[in-house]
Formats: sequence, structure tokens, C-alpha cells
Amino acid sequence: MSSHASPSPLLSSLRGFDRRRWLRFGLGLLLGLGLGVVGAVVIAVVQVRAELPPLDRVTDYQPRQPLAILTSDGAEIAQFGPERRHYLPIDEIPKLMQDAVLAVEDSRFRGHAGIDWIGVARAVAKFATGGRLEGASTITQQVARSFFLSARRTPERKLKEALLSWEIERTLSKDQILALYMNQIYLGQRAYGFAAASKVYFGKPLSTLSIAESAMLAGLPQNPAYANPITNFERARQRQLIVLVRMRDTGVITEAQWAAARAEPLKIRSPLAIGVHAEHVAELARQWVVQRFGEEVYAQGIRVTTSLRAADQAAAWTQLRRGVLEHDRKQPYRGPEDQEDLPPEGAPAAELERAAALALKEHRDDEMLRLAVVLAATPREVLVQLATGEQLPISGEGLRWAQAALAPKAKRGLGIQRGSVIRVIKQDKPGPKGEPVWAISQWPEAQAALVSLDPASGRVRAWVGGFDFAEQNFDHVFKAWRQPGSSFKPFLYSAALEHGVMPDTVINDAELVLPGADGPGSWMPKNSDGKFDGPLNLREALARSKNSVSIRLLQQVGLRPVRDWLPRFGFEPERQPDNLTLALGAGSSTPLQMAQAYAVLANGGWRIDPVLIERITDARGQVLFEAPEALPFNEADRAVPARNVFITNSLLNEVTRSGTAAKAQAQLARGDLYGKTGTTNEAVDAWFAGFQPGLVAVVWMGYDEPRSLGDRESGGGLALPIWIGYMRQALNGVPLQRPPVAPDGVQRAGDDWVYDEWADGSYVRQIGLHEPATAAADTAAPR
Repeated sequence: MSSHASPSPLLSSLRGFDRRRWLRFGLGLLLGLGLGVVGAVVIAVVQVRAELPPLDRVTDYQPRQPLAILTSDGAEIAQFGPERRHYLPIDEIPKLMQDAVLAVEDSRFRGHAGIDWIGVARAVAKFATGGRLEGASTITQQVARSFFLSARRTPERKLKEALLSWEIERTLSKDQILALYMNQIYLGQRAYGFAAASKVYFGKPLSTLSIAESAMLAGLPQNPAYANPITNFERARQRQLIVLVRMRDTGVITEAQWAAARAEPLKIRSPLAIGVHAEHVAELARQWVVQRFGEEVYAQGIRVTTSLRAADQAAAWTQLRRGVLEHDRKQPYRGPEDQEDLPPEGAPAAELERAAALALKEHRDDEMLRLAVVLAATPREVLVQLATGEQLPISGEGLRWAQAALAPKAKRGLGIQRGSVIRVIKQDKPGPKGEPVWAISQWPEAQAALVSLDPASGRVRAWVGGFDFAEQNFDHVFKAWRQPGSSFKPFLYSAALEHGVMPDTVINDAELVLPGADGPGSWMPKNSDGKFDGPLNLREALARSKNSVSIRLLQQVGLRPVRDWLPRFGFEPERQPDNLTLALGAGSSTPLQMAQAYAVLANGGWRIDPVLIERITDARGQVLFEAPEALPFNEADRAVPARNVFITNSLLNEVTRSGTAAKAQAQLARGDLYGKTGTTNEAVDAWFAGFQPGLVAVVWMGYDEPRSLGDRESGGGLALPIWIGYMRQALNGVPLQRPPVAPDGVQRAGDDWVYDEWADGSYVRQIGLHEPATAAADTAAPR
């Protein structure tokens, strides 16, 4: 008999009954819960769907585009607005760029309906097996999030995102959705959309990017603020490599293209690099547009096309800066800008590098005058670290100018030592092995301005209002009223021609003793060269810029006739002195006004108004404003007789051939140049104003708080080299113009030109040759 009793048939029956009952109960419960969940989801979907915003923002996309300022040839000068964006329709976005983005962000974009369920399943499976939860957002979901939702991760937001994605997919085509994404998404450094990012990071249009560059941009959406190539190149590089792998694996590129793109070095555009330096013009244009159209212009995609030419503007900015820095090199070194604490010598290199970068963080770097902190300094060598992290040794000629600051007993505040914040500049001439050579420099104190324009149309071709807009935004081109000095003399000579003084008139270059503000004999004007040359004809006198001749000329013609003549060139008489100092350019003028005045001579005798803004268009290209075309000159509007202009210009041509500006023709190797140097008392202002018949340019240099530029400085030494450097590039490829043909009313008499009515020699033959030692002043004394 078995020791174990058999289970009761009744008990077995009850147990089977209980299992079936509980199974049915469990299934019913699960079904009920499922139906409840489904019902709740349906209710939630219905409720949330009712709360969804209309799709107007994507169906009628109006991107926030900044106010853009451009040159006449399309180069960007500046953007104003909270977002950098340049909208491109999908057919203008390169297929390579589209494919790169889809490869890494949403490879099944063309096949899903807004939600990539395969991607979702893969992300969930990875999380369930211990991996990190990763997003599986499609392009459409990112569009929904970007246009309609916050960044908060909540179940409600995810549901709205899914519903919006379905609605967007149902309403728009795939290309329309992709265009929204590629123009709207934030990509770091205030760049929105891939077209703007291409300009920010590579300084060129999207259509010109290589595979490697396209991959770099395609990797930015994941972490645009902290993994972009400007903020953190290594992070951006790692993301780029991931994109390249995805491009290869999805068939966008071949194995060979993948290998080449991996090896391609990337040249990231420096944040300091500005395409065209025309900040003063950009600010003028911004103010004008805002006054005309209101504050809304910062987001409406308005484009302002100026008359500037990119190459001319770049040449003007570069030459002006070089000229100011060359002048500053003649001044004593003024010492470091600041002193920062660095780790003690012997500290780890990484720690020192971080500390140096932190020390420069509060200082402003510059494209030409690079900011640096001194890591080590001896009289023979200085080691510096730039704000970009690059370390540079400076020695030899690079230290010579600041040698006193490296002496062991340098004056307090002047010495260069470890932790000193200084400026360094790359020299034009490389070292013996082609390596870059650096030198210690400093921020200059002098200012300068350059403006050039077309004398026929008034279109401004270059406008540099100062050395640096960020440091000093005062626009010296049209706001700096300064004494023009001898650059004003051609207009006095022009007036004299109408009163019988001809180029062959002989004028005595001899000492003058004139009554002044302090009584008789108080004013004895000197020549800039410190000597008197005796009798000179008018041509020689202007070429040598003889002050005593100009005063005698003004005495001969009279103050009133000369002052009445000046408005023909655009000068306001109220800004000119009513005494003999008028002859020396002691009134007030701006570089822009001087350019307008010289344009009258360059174009043959007509006044012109400068044109800076050519055209304004909205985001759709509709013209909102357009400057009128320049009309042909007509005799009824002539300001100065043709024969007067002809002779005055012949005098100015002599100045650039043999006079104070002889370097112009000599260095540029062309005879169609005209102009005049200008230097005021004690060299407070230095000028050169001149032209080639198709281009007028004026350069000024001085201090904002007027003081001498130096005992031996002059317009010929400071302003003229800037003018020559600019004109060398601006006139490159411009054919040499033949000497002008003499107009009616003028003829050759002897060795020079003369008006027809005085060809018999009845013009004023001489001035001041027999005057007493002390000249009688029949005009008001100088003030």
C-alpha cells in the first residue's frame, strides 16, 4: 500500500475550477485596464488635439531674418538682429547638405509619417538592456518642437509633438518640412539655419562646402551651443566623424570619399574675421533704415545695398590701419594694457594655458592688433599666449621698439613682465624660413579717416570713419570738422584765376609781418619747409605749398571774392575765417566735404551729392527704396568754368609730379594723378586730398583731442602714404588716362596756360615783389 494517499477527485476538480476562474478574471482585468488606458489615451488625444495651435507658422513660414547691410557687389558688411539667418528654399540647399543632415538626424525621413517607429523601438530596446535612453526624434518632430513647443520633457509635450508631427506630415510635403528644419534650427554662435552657419563657421556660401565641412555642420543640431567648432573644436570634430560614418553607411558617400573627408583639415573662420570692415557705414545705414521703417526691420529680412565696393573698402581699411600704426611706432611705448596674475613658474603647462586664457577673457581681441598675455619675459625674448591659445616667441626686431619696457629697471607701469597684457602684430615680412614674425605693438591714440567716391555719380566706394569702430564709434568722415590746412589752397588758387592771376604770375615768397590779435607785428606766417624761396610763379608756389604766397594771393584777390567763390565747391562761408588765415586753410571741413569739393575738379566742374545707400529690399526682394540714377551733367548746372578747372587741375598735377606729393606719381607710376597735401599748425591735422579722373579719395589723420602729431610730421608723411596704398589697389587695372584737352577759352602762352582774354600778357604779372618789409593789412586780422 502506498504511503501517499491519492488526491480527492473533488479537490482536484475544485483546483482546476479555481485556475480557470482566476485566469479568466486576470484576462478580464487586463482587458479592462487596456481598454481604460486606450480610452484615457483617446480622451487625452482628443483633448490635446483640441488644444493644438494652428499650423500657420509652418504653412506660411515667415522666418525672422536680420537687417543685412551689403556692398554693391554683394559682400556682407553687417547684420543687425537677434538671429543670424539667411533663408534658402529647398532647391537652393545643396543635396549633399540635405543628405548629410538626414543621414545623422533621420535616415528614414522619406519613408515615415512623422514618427519613426523603428527608431523608437530601437531606442527602447537599448534602454531596456541597460543602455542610455536616447532620443528618436524625427526631422518632423524637431520642426514641431522648434515652432510650437517648449524644451520641457513632459508626457503632454511628447504627445503634442507626436500629434503636431502627424498634422505637419499630412499638410506639408517632405521637401517643405525639410526646408523648414534647415532654415529654422539653431546651430550656435547666433546662427539659425545652415546657410547662416556656413557663413559663421566657414565664411563662405553653403553651395561651396566640401563633404567634410558639410558633415561638420550636420553634426551641430545635437549640441549647438557647446559643441560648435568655435566654442569647442574637439567636440565638434568628434560629432563630425560620427556624421561621416553615417553618411558612408547610408550610401551618401563612398568609402574613398569618407577616408578623404576624415583626413581633410578644416579651416574654421575666426570670430575676429569680418568679411568687410565698414562698421561706420553699417551704423549709418542702420540708423537711416530704422528711422524710415521702424524697429521691426531687425526681424523682417530687409537688405540694404550700399554703394561701397568690397575690394575698395578692404584696401581703405587696411591702408588706414597700417598708416596709423606706422605713426604710432614713432611714439614711445606706453606700457602694457593690464597686469594679470598667473600660476607660479613651474606650474603644469595645462594649468598655465587655462589661466592665460582666463586672464584674456575680459579683454577685447583684434584682427590685426592681437591680444596676448606674457608668459615669460627677458630683454632677449618674450613668450606670449594669444587669446586663441597659440603661444608665440618674440625676439630681435620684434622687441626693439619696446626694449625700454624689458629693462630690469623699467619705469613703474611701463615694464613688460609675466602676466602683462599686451598687443602683438604679425609683420608683413616673414622670417628667413618663411615663418611668421611677430612684434610687440600697442593700441594707437591717433585717429584717421578715408573716404573715396566716384566724381561723376557721387557713389561712395570706400568709407572708413576711424581706426576701430568698437573702440571709438565717432565717424570722422562726416562728423570731424577739422582745419584742412594747405589741402584747401587749390580753391583759393581757383578763385584767383578768375581775377587775372595766371600760372605764370610771379609771387614773392618772402617773409610777411602782419597785425594779429595781439597787436602790430604779432603774426609772421612761416612756410612748412622753414624757408623762403623768393619770386615763384603760381605753379611752383602751389607745388611747394608756400604759405606766404597764398596769403599774398588772398590779399591780391580780396577776402570777399574768395569767400563768394567757395560755395561753388560746397564750402559753407560761415565755417571759414573772415581774415587772412583763410589762405592757410584755417577754417573747418570734414573729409567727406573735402571729397565733394575735389570731385568738382575731378568731374570737370559740377557739384555732386554723395550717395551711400543704393537700394533697400524686403525679404521677398521687393524694392522699398532705390537711389536715382546719376544724370549726365549739363552746362546749366555747372559750378565752375571748364577752363578754370582745367588750369587748377594742371597745378594739382604738378603737385603730384614734382611737389609735396611727388611720391604719388613716382610710386604709382601714373601721370593722371592730382592732389594736394595739407598740414595745419604744429601738425595737428594731416591731410591728403586727390584724385584720378574716375576716383576721388581724401585721407585725414589727427587726435580727437587736437594736439601735434609730431614735430616733423606732415600730410605728405602721414596721409599721403595711406592714399597711395589705397589708390594702388583701387586703380589696379584702370587704364592710364591721357592728359585732358584744353577747353575753349584757354591757350598756351609762353611756357604755361592762360585765359584767352589775357593771352596778350595783360594778366597780373607779379605780386608782392616791391612791397615794404611790413605788409599793410587791408583785411581783418587773423583770429
